[in-house]
Amino acid sequence: MSKSLRLSEKWFRRGLWLVALVFASFLVGLGSTIVGDLPQVERMLTPDDFIDKAAAEPLRATIRQAQRTEQESTREREQAELALLTAQQTSRAARETFGNWLATRRATAQPDQDSELIARSKALDTLKTKENEAQRAVGAQRQIALDARQARQSAQQKLAPLEDEARKKFDAESRRVELRVFGYRLALTLPLLVIAGWLFAKKRKSTWWPFVWGFIYFALFAFFVELVPYLPSYGGYVRYVVGIVVTVLVGRYAIVALNRYLARQKLAEAQPDTVRRNELSYDTALARLAKSVCPGCERPVDLKNTEIDFCPHCGIGLFDHCRVCEARKSAFSHFCHACGTDAAAPAPQGLPFQVQPASTT
Repeated sequence: MSKSLRLSEKWFRRGLWLVALVFASFLVGLGSTIVGDLPQVERMLTPDDFIDKAAAEPLRATIRQAQRTEQESTREREQAELALLTAQQTSRAARETFGNWLATRRATAQPDQDSELIARSKALDTLKTKENEAQRAVGAQRQIALDARQARQSAQQKLAPLEDEARKKFDAESRRVELRVFGYRLALTLPLLVIAGWLFAKKRKSTWWPFVWGFIYFALFAFFVELVPYLPSYGGYVRYVVGIVVTVLVGRYAIVALNRYLARQKLAEAQPDTVRRNELSYDTALARLAKSVCPGCERPVDLKNTEIDFCPHCGIGLFDHCRVCEARKSAFSHFCHACGTDAAAPAPQGLPFQVQPASTT
């Protein structure tokens, strides 16, 4: 068909197809924004919305308090262990010093040093007492941490069944919300697909066809692309069922259209040659001839064979001769390519009658 169009008309049609694509892109962008915002119509839920708060909150408070106590006890135990290490080092150093002094005293055997012996012994006892106190402090902090950890574990064991039950309810409600959102999307995109089918059947060749095709592309994208990522796990059935229905409808339309076309062709081929050529539009005839097919029956014809003036399949005239210069030309041409004579002009007197050319309608 494009070979029969004027150059400007070709570019205009290309520009209109560009308009259709741009129009579809803006519609797709708007549709994507709407589909993406549809989940916001539902309130965002969490498992905490379904838990028994009267039973869960005291347990969670116990867990939080136990965690704080355990953390504080860990810090205190670290300080106590550091103090214990210092006390142990001091006590060990004092014992070593006392042992050396005691060995010296035995060697000298000086009774006047008995009072110093007693003082040194008391100092060692004091250091040992501090070491024991540091050891007890470390043990106390370990006990506090152990009690807190056990209290936390006990509360967690009691809280776990409540959280599991809440999670089950949350999953069930999330599924229902997902289905509702999917229903919103389906309610939005399915009518677009139906409208697109109606436009394809009734308006695709109308004056406003660029907007019609732009809407059709948008509807197909919205349903088969935008809707698919949001389908539930079993929602794919909707896509395939709709695809099957659309395929059946389009196939049925194509089959009915083909049968009607064949019926029209049979009726047309039964009509006289002049009537058939007059019913063919100029652009249609040129487009079919450019494809080396008969304009009347659309069967292949060897148009390069100069001996063929009529279609061997349906008998329609394909070539005739100019009434003025006798040049062989297409029977569908409006003017002679050799002399420019109007094909519809009356033949000069004395020339034989030729096959009537197609009308300019």
